[in-house]
Amino acid sequence: MSLDLYTENILDLYKNPRNKGILKNPTHEFFKNNPLCGDEVTLQFIIRDGKVTDIKFNGVGCAISMASASILTDKIKNLTITEIKKITKDDILDILHIPISPARLKCALLSLDVLRGALENAWN
Repeated sequence: MSLDLYTENILDLYKNPRNKGILKNPTHEFFKNNPLCGDEVTLQFIIRDGKVTDIKFNGVGCAISMASASILTDKIKNLTITEIKKITKDDILDILHIPISPARLKCALLSLDVLRGALENAWN
């Protein structure tokens, strides 16, 4: 796939994000913003029997941060907490599959930071 197609995919996810919304009664929730650019992401998910059974994100921001949140939420559905904790920054950058400048790295990784925060601050 060419870089243009990956870029189009990022823009499509920005305009039509997957898993965007609000969950009722999440078991995990966390919010974080990027003060440098104003991006904001809230991640909510439900873990039952050790796996993510439902997940939603909400937020505002640039195409990269919103696409990253959309892609990450798809990736972790039905994963165990152990599997989720193994997700790295390189995994996110590989999934985005576009060049990310140092200035945009925080945008791309905001949803991963929020995911880690949600796991560290579990309600249950």
